[in-house]
Amino acid sequence: MPRLSDSMQDGTIVRWLRADGDVVAVGEALVEIETDKATMEYEAEAGGTLEILAAEGATVALGDAIARLLGEGAPPPTTQPKQSPPAREDRPERILATPVARRMASELGVDLSAVTATGRRGQIMKADVESFAESSNGHGAAPEPPVAQPDAAGATREELTRTQRTIARRMTESRAAVPDIELVVDINMGACLALRAQLAEHHSPPPSVNDLVIKACGLALREHSRVNGSYDEEAFVLHERVNIGFAVAARDSLLVPVVTDADRRPVTEIAAATRDLAARARDSRITPAELSGATFTVSNLGMFGVDRFTAIINAPQAAILAVGAATERAVVCDGAVTTAVMMTATLAADHRILYGADAARFLTDVRDRLQAPIGLLA
Repeated sequence: MPRLSDSMQDGTIVRWLRADGDVVAVGEALVEIETDKATMEYEAEAGGTLEILAAEGATVALGDAIARLLGEGAPPPTTQPKQSPPAREDRPERILATPVARRMASELGVDLSAVTATGRRGQIMKADVESFAESSNGHGAAPEPPVAQPDAAGATREELTRTQRTIARRMTESRAAVPDIELVVDINMGACLALRAQLAEHHSPPPSVNDLVIKACGLALREHSRVNGSYDEEAFVLHERVNIGFAVAARDSLLVPVVTDADRRPVTEIAAATRDLAARARDSRITPAELSGATFTVSNLGMFGVDRFTAIINAPQAAILAVGAATERAVVCDGAVTTAVMMTATLAADHRILYGADAARFLTDVRDRLQAPIGLLA
């Protein structure tokens, strides 16, 4: 069982993409594995004849064997593999598809064998299933999957996925162990939105408000080392690199892809990176490395019309910034009431490493950079 995330202790075999006895090459996708963060494909690190040792659905500890790749001249795979698949000559051809595409096909009743694949390894992607469902109007669809029946009280039990269990555990641990404080500022986003409009004329995709927030945080984190740190019992761990995670609502889970070196990358490059990472997170194509190594997190619910909220710290990080919607509000300027596009940002900070003044200086630094955003082009 390979390590596919930094916090992984075991993994669940979701689906074997090659059959017992198949000859596979280096880099060929072998298996889909559900970790504590997401479902990911694992590729062969060597060539050989595949001998499956762990069945689909099995949960295997990190480092324990799930399969063997037998070289030339090695004895053939066991005649009774643990997965007990049907005889090879009777087995239907395996259809390659991403996990999210399979789930969507199941929900929409789409027969994957009728879908044209566009993935780079011949996989069926989420968009392929959506396109087929829209164009077929139900033709070629498989029977509807069974639906869980409600109990006598009308409630339906929905089992947690591995990712959902991990999110629940980590959030509970954070709330129980981290003595957090919350600080709130209102940010005038007029100049920031004007800069975004100018960038949109020359760059595609243009930076989003969240991209500008990530860049502002990246520059501020470089100046406030403890905010870019972690609490580790008897010590403060101050990270050299500024890697900012941003929350993405994937299907029935919450993933946090990471923009590495956010203090050094141009905001237009950050914009391209966040779109690519978010799309692949939603399609279950994101890699373990792209979900690891964050030193700070930004969570934005402004696109849902949320004005203000508090996020839970992603321990062991020192803080998380919750960003609301940028909306026109009445404000007082020079003694007169006027309107401005304002955005509320809430910083939740681990008080063991960040005291009130430390957190306040960082948050006002972020605010000032967004209100005078020309510095974000550095």
